[in-house]
Amino acid sequence: MGLETMPVSKLHAESSYDPADFPVPTGREEEWRFTPLSRLKGLHDGTAAPVGNVVVEVDAAPEVTVETVDRDDARIGAAYVPSDRVSAQAYASFEKATVITVPREVVASRPTVVNVRGLGEGAGHGATYGHIVVRVEPMAQAVLVLDHTGGAVYADNVEFAIGEGATLKVVSLQDWADGAVHVSHHHAQLGKDATFRSFVVTLGGDLVRLSPSVSYTAPGGDADLTGLYFVDAGQHLEHRLWVDHGVPNCRSNVTYKGALQGDGAHAVWIGDVIIRAEAEGTDTYELNRNLLLTDGARADSVPNLEILTGEVAGAGHASASGRLDDEHIFYLQARGIPYDEARRLVVHGYFAQLLEKIEVEEIRERVLSAVEAELAR
Repeated sequence: MGLETMPVSKLHAESSYDPADFPVPTGREEEWRFTPLSRLKGLHDGTAAPVGNVVVEVDAAPEVTVETVDRDDARIGAAYVPSDRVSAQAYASFEKATVITVPREVVASRPTVVNVRGLGEGAGHGATYGHIVVRVEPMAQAVLVLDHTGGAVYADNVEFAIGEGATLKVVSLQDWADGAVHVSHHHAQLGKDATFRSFVVTLGGDLVRLSPSVSYTAPGGDADLTGLYFVDAGQHLEHRLWVDHGVPNCRSNVTYKGALQGDGAHAVWIGDVIIRAEAEGTDTYELNRNLLLTDGARADSVPNLEILTGEVAGAGHASASGRLDDEHIFYLQARGIPYDEARRLVVHGYFAQLLEKIEVEEIRERVLSAVEAELAR
């Protein structure tokens, strides 16, 4: 018998810097079927007129350098190639990029905060495009906060290039105004023995579609992707994870939890993980949970795990969506706790383990307060 050829994965197979290389989505494609295209305000088909109503301001740790650079800077696009039309449109359309560098062997003394602020009152009639590059040089350590507020139609790409033995911890907070639209790709490229910790919190906006992804260039990379989202009536919050294990002996862990309430609240979570034939010794797991607090809310959760080698340390996934546990509520009410307070305590317990992972106390308190406000509605 002859040797059989290992099948080639079709997960995220296309990539290009040119939006013309991607067909205009119709909504029938697997990668777009959950997204309400009519609410993207032209981001997906190129009809959104460019406007400059988003401001990016960086409050950097003293050891960290920040530059505003032109499109031809060699560091732009070095760690990430767009994988869909909106990402490619954002890459082709931004005017200036922000480059943040943590020098070799430096341990940043405090978090670096990137404020991405929309100046519009809502979605507006045009779009703004952005690009951020974060470079953590070998053996360096840093914490980064991406804070999105205000109103805009915004598409951007964020590249995290993490050098050998370096550590980067990122908190990305999507706290947009009610009418905002945000489509974003966050890509982390990990060098040898690099560590990446991502915590995504999505609360505001009319439509948010965030796509965090990870790739590895050498063994020993360790990525932990955590997310928390709270979806209100009429909101569409979508998270599409992509972890590409292409080298041996790397690790990834994905944990996303969401709560939904109100008519038309819609959460989408897609978790794609591939372990390629050469990635022996991979250890990976992904988990998604959705808590439906009211009727009329909908959660779509699709984990995908593709394994092209038999030599793995561990691989698995889990997904579940359900309502509040009546037994938990009854237990608390039987001890004299009113229903609304019992509901609040159960949701707090549901999110508690995730909230502990937010190392920036100010952000942790802000997220906790936001969840309280959501529950009070």
